[in-house]
Amino acid sequence: MFQREKMFPGLPMLAVPAALSLLLTISPIQAQDTPGKSKDDTVTFNMVVSAAAKTCAPNASATVRIRPDEQADSMDVTVTDLPPNTNFEFFVIQVPHSPFGVAWYQGEIQTDKHGRGHQQFAGRFSNETFAFALGSAPAPNVLAGDATVNPPFNPIQMYHLGMWFSSPQAATAANCPGGLTMFGGDHNAGIQILNTTNFQDDHGPLRDVAAPAADSSSDQ
Repeated sequence: MFQREKMFPGLPMLAVPAALSLLLTISPIQAQDTPGKSKDDTVTFNMVVSAAAKTCAPNASATVRIRPDEQADSMDVTVTDLPPNTNFEFFVIQVPHSPFGVAWYQGEIQTDKHGRGHQQFAGRFSNETFAFALGSAPAPNVLAGDATVNPPFNPIQMYHLGMWFSSPQAATAANCPGGLTMFGGDHNAGIQILNTTNFQDDHGPLRDVAAPAADSSSDQ
């Protein structure tokens, strides 16, 4: 060892900058359009600002983390650079942009004074996420715009996510367009602010979340 160091005294010093140069030339993998999977099967991806909100909330974004489970998946949503102290409505949708297709109301996310927010949802958020109507049936007419009967349709896979202002007033307070949509608990929501248009219409991020295999070892 002594003789080797004596023959090449500058070798350790040369190795350090070489290693640093290698690290700097390797670009990090960007996974915005490809969900990333961790060792514990958690899948992470981003949501981006909608076309309607690009001029008023250009930096709005969200990070979504889904942990699959046999009984119910867990979905953590963290939003940033949104209007502060504002309530938003969160939906699972068929396609990320208008006309959105089939959608269901998942819950709400409230931002703090810094425009940040977080919420955790439980449900099925994987390649098994779907909706269907075996046949027509009466539906309660509770709010204005409610249908009184559903059309039958075959299973429709729903792999996209979207988030809306809770009201047109909340949108205009943030200097966003004040259009009225039905994406809220009272069917009186504002425009969409976040979605998953960074993924293809027929390949939303939930499609890449593998549903866990059923546990057949449980007692019968």
